[in-house]
Amino acid sequence: MDEMQWPRGELEPPRSVCSLPCKTGHRKKTVKGMPCCWHCERCDGYQYQYDETSCKLCAYNMRPNPNRTSCQPIPIVKLEWHSPWAVIPVFLAMLGIIATIFVMATFIRYNDTPIVRASGRELSYVLLTGIFLCYIITFVMIATPDVAVCSFRRIFLGLGMCISYAALLTKTNRIYRIFEEGKKSVTAPKLISPTSQLAITSSLISVQLFGVLVWFGVDPPNTIIDYDEQKTINPDKARGVLKCDITDLQIICSLGYSILLMVTCTVYAIKTRGVPENFNEAKPIGFTMYTTCIVWLAFIPIFFGTAQSAEKVMLAFFLLTLSL
Repeated sequence: MDEMQWPRGELEPPRSVCSLPCKTGHRKKTVKGMPCCWHCERCDGYQYQYDETSCKLCAYNMRPNPNRTSCQPIPIVKLEWHSPWAVIPVFLAMLGIIATIFVMATFIRYNDTPIVRASGRELSYVLLTGIFLCYIITFVMIATPDVAVCSFRRIFLGLGMCISYAALLTKTNRIYRIFEEGKKSVTAPKLISPTSQLAITSSLISVQLFGVLVWFGVDPPNTIIDYDEQKTINPDKARGVLKCDITDLQIICSLGYSILLMVTCTVYAIKTRGVPENFNEAKPIGFTMYTTCIVWLAFIPIFFGTAQSAEKVMLAFFLLTLSL
């Protein structure tokens, strides 16, 4: 026996068996016509070894353990404050907040000067408040999702832009009505006083708030764990994403009223583009609205054409905020 030579240089005599035992995580696949023989087949994907001859798929929120003998929960992730997707927008949001507070403080300090009064100080404060809320929403979008955070997201998602565009629309509408009425008579048009302008702006904003209240009643806010978004072919890299239960369509619908105000404001900005230079406030507003429309036209197809994620939602909304 010591002098026997076996194939492939093996030193031990070959085992007189049809098939060797399968490794852990492999199932036996019987050879047709040879009931005592089998091939070893690895349990792949999200399957684990159920018994010697079969593999089973793990539950929706589970993945196989390293040796594929059972299933284990898929790790849950969320947008972290130290992530580059969060650090850069937070930094820019802080700059925006500081700049907004500085402008507001300047307006308060020179509140009774002719320049501030001529600019429509009441609506200017409303506009600054809207811009401030647009920057604040950045922190709400990054915060760990829970019922409270999801509620604030629904409220402030479109509120800041609604306030800003409502103030701009009221400003441009007022300028348009003043010059249109001036072509017909010397009588001043109605509803151009500061109190009237605030009432009009408040009524426009109340529509947004009413829509949010209806949204709360129809679909109360809650959190979900999305396993589809980062469920990769390799189960070791699979992750579940903790986020608010808000769909792409709901986000666009929440911003839809702001889009309507923006378009209407753009129309009035075009109509008032020929006002005298002494009333050049309409021209910067018009330029702002033209660029904002371009940003929105680019935003909507990109938003719907990519998979939803916390990073995408937060960054896309922040880009829209910068357009203000």
